[in-house]
Amino acid sequence: MQRVAVIGAGSWGTALAVHLARIGHDVTLWGRDAALVDEMRARRANPIYLPDVVFPPGLAISTDVAEVLAGASIAVVAVPSHGVRAVARQMAAHLGPGTLVVSAVKGLEEQSLQRMSEVLVEELPSAGDVAVLSGPSFAVELARSLPTAVVVASPSAHTVEHVQSEFRSAWLRLYGTPDVIGVEIGGAMKNTIAIAAGVVEGLGQGHNALAALITRGLAELTRLAVAMGGHRETLSGLAGLGDLVLTCTGGLSRNRHVGAELARGRSLGEVVASTKMVAEGVRTTEAALALGARHGVELPITEQMAEVLSGRKDPPSALRELMGRRQKAEHA
Repeated sequence: MQRVAVIGAGSWGTALAVHLARIGHDVTLWGRDAALVDEMRARRANPIYLPDVVFPPGLAISTDVAEVLAGASIAVVAVPSHGVRAVARQMAAHLGPGTLVVSAVKGLEEQSLQRMSEVLVEELPSAGDVAVLSGPSFAVELARSLPTAVVVASPSAHTVEHVQSEFRSAWLRLYGTPDVIGVEIGGAMKNTIAIAAGVVEGLGQGHNALAALITRGLAELTRLAVAMGGHRETLSGLAGLGDLVLTCTGGLSRNRHVGAELARGRSLGEVVASTKMVAEGVRTTEAALALGARHGVELPITEQMAEVLSGRKDPPSALRELMGRRQKAEHA
């Protein structure tokens, strides 16, 4: 049994905390919102993000970062990407030397264009190692102990095996890889492609269009990951294709929902204001486009979604632009 701190009481952080406590770890979940934390303590559930999932006895909740991290051998970070640096700075003074940090965040930092593990390494110099957890995983399904398979990435084989051992259960299977770049780019960029998938759905363009979008979206995120030093085969696995398919087709996908609502004529501001959930693709899109420019990689779907999200182009025009591009060899 490990002492585990989970930083972030949104849907994914809560689901991971529930899972880890359910398999026997001593888990404390950190939340920023004091009122929500009080309500979670009283209800033994997260009333906003996972209201129907009852907390196991081994799960405590706190707003005190020092209390949450005290004695923890593993710290799981599961906050929105735009909050990772600020939260890591709060953690830094209280993180024990050598503590394993597991990033469960999918996104890119807008200003620096850094991946989340890079931000955590920079802000948490006392951490032992920073591993990445990613893959096709809706929070509510993991919290309900439904079968889920994900990837854990770290250059250290020992770290990978340690996370596999401590997170594994009868309903969660973890595959290992040293390819941190490929896993993080796949996890970040699939959200932008999922917004495009929502646009296809909202415009009623059919299954042919969706299949084409997913396939070309996979080509797009693979090109960028490889240009940055990732491995092509990583993107054909759970952290690339698997996560992409789930996020583009699953009814629980926040990013797909954003695209569908934009296609139906709502503004981005209206869509974002109507939900407490964070759709990471909204922030990731411009950062991914900037990374593409930095590495000389063409990202046509990402480019069109940036135009739609900024309001510079409407969804039908973006679709026409994609369909009207110069034809070429599939694997050019």
